[in-house]
Amino acid sequence: MGVVIRHLSRMLNRIEARTRVLITLSDGKPDDYDGYRGDYGIEDTRQALLEARHSGIHPFCITIDKEAVDYLPHMYGHASYVVVDEVRKLPLKVADIYRKLTT
Repeated sequence: MGVVIRHLSRMLNRIEARTRVLITLSDGKPDDYDGYRGDYGIEDTRQALLEARHSGIHPFCITIDKEAVDYLPHMYGHASYVVVDEVRKLPLKVADIYRKLTT
């Protein structure tokens, strides 16, 4: 996830805008086949998110991972994510997510 966040941050920073929001849709912890997992995946993603914030981007995560409360606060902060317990409920949660993003 860190590589993708860095790439998208560079793209967003080229756009002139008052507010830049990077929304991540996630099914769980940062994980890849090449060993990018566990603490390394979490810490690299966290660092990429810190870099994005430093450049003026507001990261936000929407996840279906019910165990996300164990690691997302460390990566995104306590108010920058939401857990949707069922994918089918996502359309119903959009208003709540929008409210979180704009307050």
